[in-house]
Amino acid sequence: MTTPCTVPILMYHAIAHAPSPAALDLSVTPQAFAEQMAVLDDRGFTPLTTAELGAAWRGGRPLPERPVLITFDDGYEGVHRHALPVLSGYGFTATLFVSTGWLRGPYDTGGALDTMLDWDQTRELAAAGLEIGGHSHTHPQLDQVSDDRLWSEVTRCKHLVADELGAPPVSFAYPYGHSSRRVRRAVRGAGFRQSLAVNNALAGRCQGPYALTRLTVRRDTATEEFARLVEGRAVGRYFARERALTKGYAVVRRARQAAKAVGKVHGSRV
Repeated sequence: MTTPCTVPILMYHAIAHAPSPAALDLSVTPQAFAEQMAVLDDRGFTPLTTAELGAAWRGGRPLPERPVLITFDDGYEGVHRHALPVLSGYGFTATLFVSTGWLRGPYDTGGALDTMLDWDQTRELAAAGLEIGGHSHTHPQLDQVSDDRLWSEVTRCKHLVADELGAPPVSFAYPYGHSSRRVRRAVRGAGFRQSLAVNNALAGRCQGPYALTRLTVRRDTATEEFARLVEGRAVGRYFARERALTKGYAVVRRARQAAKAVGKVHGSRV
């Protein structure tokens, strides 16, 4: 259940009628997105940007009675085509986290899962009041890359957004939701003020500004289930299987990192 100390942060990806197979599971149809935004409006939620939430919690300022964050990862074209008209109709704001190497344009490195925004569309979203945040340059698992690449991924993303939009981003979202103490230090060192993970739980100030949790909205999230999630009801039950898989995968990831560290030590002795 939501409390004065917790906030639902919704995580969307593609908004599309017929997304690519790779983007399907984490996509939402335009009709479903419109129905979900109607739920927020009907129940009196007030959307905030990630920057607004971070500033309020840092400054000890009160939040609206029913705050919610609407976030989009990666930078799919449907955010402009389908989501923006709905958000504008309700006067809602949101945060879009872009992987700058996936956006169409001069910095495109390939690898995107579906049709992405171009920089003109991204500027239009910013002009409409959406916060544009960072999501790395090429969308790697940041906790599995070298220190040099980690720093490059975070800072290149920040600098490109600043160059193209005229202001540096202050919020970040970890690709795949994966982070570590090293990754969080890099994000903070690059000048981001807050960052988002996943973990499928309500966000709370006690989590700290660099590990705020989100709730995944998927293709199969029914409107009734969405209403329960945003109210903070049955969140644990809904995501129980996914959390179990996440915990198991975390063990595997830690083992991989430990093996890499051992390999580096042995390599340095050769």
